[in-house]
Amino acid sequence: MKVKAIMPVRTVNLVAPLAQKATDMHTTDTTATVRAASGAAPHLIGSGLRAGGIISATGAPPTPGIATSTTATRTTTTRATKARLLPSADPHLFQQLVQAYLDCRRTKRTSASAEAFEARAEHNLYQLHEELQSGTYQPGRSICFVITRPKPREVWAAQFRDRIVHHLLYNQIAPRFHARFVADSCACIPGRGTLYAAQRLEHQVRSHTQNWSRPAHYLKCDLANFFVSIDKTILLGQLQRQVTEPWWMALTETILMHDPRLDVEVRGTRHELALVPAHKSLFNAPDHHGLPIGNLSSQFFANVLLDDLDQFIKHQLRAPHYVRYVDDFVLLHDSPQWLNQAREHIEARLATLNLCLNPRKTILQPIERGIDFVGHIIKPWRRIIRRKTITTALRRLQHMAEADTFAAGNSYLGLAGQASHGHTDQTRIANILRRRGHAVAGDIGKIYRKPA
Repeated sequence: MKVKAIMPVRTVNLVAPLAQKATDMHTTDTTATVRAASGAAPHLIGSGLRAGGIISATGAPPTPGIATSTTATRTTTTRATKARLLPSADPHLFQQLVQAYLDCRRTKRTSASAEAFEARAEHNLYQLHEELQSGTYQPGRSICFVITRPKPREVWAAQFRDRIVHHLLYNQIAPRFHARFVADSCACIPGRGTLYAAQRLEHQVRSHTQNWSRPAHYLKCDLANFFVSIDKTILLGQLQRQVTEPWWMALTETILMHDPRLDVEVRGTRHELALVPAHKSLFNAPDHHGLPIGNLSSQFFANVLLDDLDQFIKHQLRAPHYVRYVDDFVLLHDSPQWLNQAREHIEARLATLNLCLNPRKTILQPIERGIDFVGHIIKPWRRIIRRKTITTALRRLQHMAEADTFAAGNSYLGLAGQASHGHTDQTRIANILRRRGHAVAGDIGKIYRKPA
């Protein structure tokens, strides 16, 4: 007599909420009769992996100039005895979260927040996945500090785990928006950085002037206090028209409507914080206004908001040539009168977005005088790096600490090499680096480390 053993078949679901908080996977036996006969309970993988709930206190917004912090309250949920898959959740959420983590750590791996997260990466990713899956995720504390170059401004650095969620959302919803953006929209779009913007504008100038053989004019505009002035309610409506999945839209709204001022650590002296004008500080923005500078999500949301302006200029004003990089944009035309009328129409359109132009940075003049755009100067038959940038580079490299010259020198050489006529600037930079003991490549494109 032959006896055939019946083994239970197990399916693993990485997305469903777990029956016990001490597990990172949920296993289900499909042969319930065998399990009942044996009386054995299925082994749960990852026992003891998760820590208990986190309890924290909520404080008041900080006083500028004093390093203070508060901690947002997180809700601790009680899990049901039977796990079930949320119908609105993405079945591939965990895989997408891992990819977002890899994308995020590529440029932030040396930060203290990233190192702390990576020390227990599996546990932290699992915990973050559970919060996202159950809908209890809330952004954590931000760090606010001031940079002084090229001009004083606040920078808001989110926690590493929150940056992962920003990448998760960006990877999921950004492609659908990129497909509808005009080709003249730059910044926070793959392949469309400052070099793309400068080359795009140079190409359009050459096309419009028939390679500098006929005169034309340009209108350069800048939005006043752009990131601080963004109306989140208007932006939320634009996002809702494209993000139709309920779960992803809920996550989008969580990130967009989060107010980082309620949970922030301010770093810096009173003097540094006072360098930022009051109307440019996010601390002084009205409720539901302003996006923190420094987050991937803020750059992406800004592009979504201004896509309305792009579509208006291209399809209603029918501007023949137009390029925008974040809140700076340039229009080209033969007639200065047409450009003045276009400016009036643009101001009216921006008013519907609760934005306005900066009158001090609105320029209308002939193209042959040169267009200063994204750090490049476009002049007849040549494109060079802004003179102030090169002067600053030369001065810094002469007095910079020895340990910093390798990275900074290669960075400045690469920047000068982006210009169509940057050989002279590269030579000046390379000569300073040679005098400081670095060997320079034959094409003057990079330097080498000093021998130990």
